[in-house]
Amino acid sequence: MNPRTHLAIDGYVDAIPAPGTGWGTARFDLIHSPAHADRIAPDAPDTVYTCTTGDPRIADVLLREIQPGDLVRVTGTLVQPDDPEAPAHVTVDGLEVLKAAPAAVLYDLVLERFGNYVVVFDADRDQVPVFTASGRWVGEAANPDAISDLIDAYEEGDLR
Repeated sequence: MNPRTHLAIDGYVDAIPAPGTGWGTARFDLIHSPAHADRIAPDAPDTVYTCTTGDPRIADVLLREIQPGDLVRVTGTLVQPDDPEAPAHVTVDGLEVLKAAPAAVLYDLVLERFGNYVVVFDADRDQVPVFTASGRWVGEAANPDAISDLIDAYEEGDLR
């Protein structure tokens, strides 16, 4: 028997939400980072939750308005699978957008997380915009190889 827990989870939408298996349903993955990463091991992994909703109003918002990188709070029922390698499943009955993604995400753009940072890869440009996960502008790396140097300079206070 799988334990069920009703809870609220804050996390980032990993990819464009997709229609579910029936009318008025949607599915998406939610990436939850440890709340106090500075108090735990720096390499503590993010948790991936597989989410679905059967509420047509929530499904409509997910499919029309939510983009990868949006910070959302979902409430619902969490079910731990029997397989410890499988992601936990959340049946969503509430959705709140806490913060929109730092930049509008088009289908030819890719958002990638680097710890507490978000970078925007655009196939048409060499430069890579970098933001903090909270949306604060860090700067623009000249190319993907320069991202870590830009983040290091920001953390050392050279860019503030």
